[in-house]
Amino acid sequence: MSKRVIIVGGGVGGTIIANLLAKKMRPEIRKGELIIDVISDKAEHFYQPGLLYMLFGLKQYEELVRDERGLLDPMVELHLNPAVGIDKDKNEVRLKNGVVMKYDILVIATGSKPAPEMIPGLKEGGHWFYELDACLKLRNELMNFKGGKIVLTIGMPHKCPVAPLEVTYMLDDWFRQRGIRDKVDYTYTYPIAKLHGIDSVAQFASKTFPKRGIKSEIFFNMKEVDPNKKTVTSIEGTTLKYDLLISVPPHKGANVIEDSGLGQGGFIPTDKFTLKMKDSKNIYVVGDTTNLPISKAGSTAHFESDVIVENIASELRDGLTPFRYDGKVFCFIETGLTKATYVMFNYETPPNPVAPSALIHWLKLTYNKVYWLTPMGIL
Repeated sequence: MSKRVIIVGGGVGGTIIANLLAKKMRPEIRKGELIIDVISDKAEHFYQPGLLYMLFGLKQYEELVRDERGLLDPMVELHLNPAVGIDKDKNEVRLKNGVVMKYDILVIATGSKPAPEMIPGLKEGGHWFYELDACLKLRNELMNFKGGKIVLTIGMPHKCPVAPLEVTYMLDDWFRQRGIRDKVDYTYTYPIAKLHGIDSVAQFASKTFPKRGIKSEIFFNMKEVDPNKKTVTSIEGTTLKYDLLISVPPHKGANVIEDSGLGQGGFIPTDKFTLKMKDSKNIYVVGDTTNLPISKAGSTAHFESDVIVENIASELRDGLTPFRYDGKVFCFIETGLTKATYVMFNYETPPNPVAPSALIHWLKLTYNKVYWLTPMGIL
């Protein structure tokens, strides 16, 4: 009887796992011993990090999207119908169209999304670049911005944790290029007692902000936004006035996770080494969907995917799951429009940003172009 691996989510993690597993388990698939299904609510695969560049007119929509079916191995079945229920006791996934699918192994890769509605007034008074329509709206605001107070606010949790710093540095360069930097009062806020959750990145920011005239406010957890008065107030009681509010809204996981009782806020309790859902023997979790205190970034999902694929293959063939995820993460950090740095770390080794350079910036731009090899399991 065939074994079935179901992957819920067609983002970078889900697509990589489907393709790598199809390549590794080709003999079993051809013999009819294994079926791999991907369940996705979108026919298109969108490269979300490209939105940072679209904000400045450096990327177009057509460069950031591909057909999901075209990215998947031909031996992987794609179901374009959202999952609305997961029963971990019955090993079943229920789709919106009423179809119920049984699995032997389940991979949950449902990601996360901005939830500005969690902060009163933010949806009406703020802008963000983590979604296509919102990014285009903010781009229009920036193109017409002649000067004034800009406040950047950050909600927790959120994906791509270095993006708030990147947009700050890129805006600084962009305003200088336009000759209006002296007319812009820019304040970067962060919810904890430093400028970033990673110590070395926070130290990097604390050294570079003063040189570039970037103000900062720590211990600033968004409480509410008043679109009429153009103010944003923190839980700590600080109120900042703005002419343009740029935000990184707090993120939530997919509704199906909470609706199925798998985790609060759409994030699933996950073993940090095996990447299995805690108290489950046959459910793996990848990327943003985990509750792990590591970066919710594409590279995290990429490195996790390698481990998950090896363990699924080993489990199906030998009944063993010997591979462990070491917490590896790699993130480029744009430090303007022409230079970048990066951080690489794992559970044992802390990150240490290298000196920014044009070379690293161009490496980042190159990766943006070849990204499509990643979900295909080639890069």
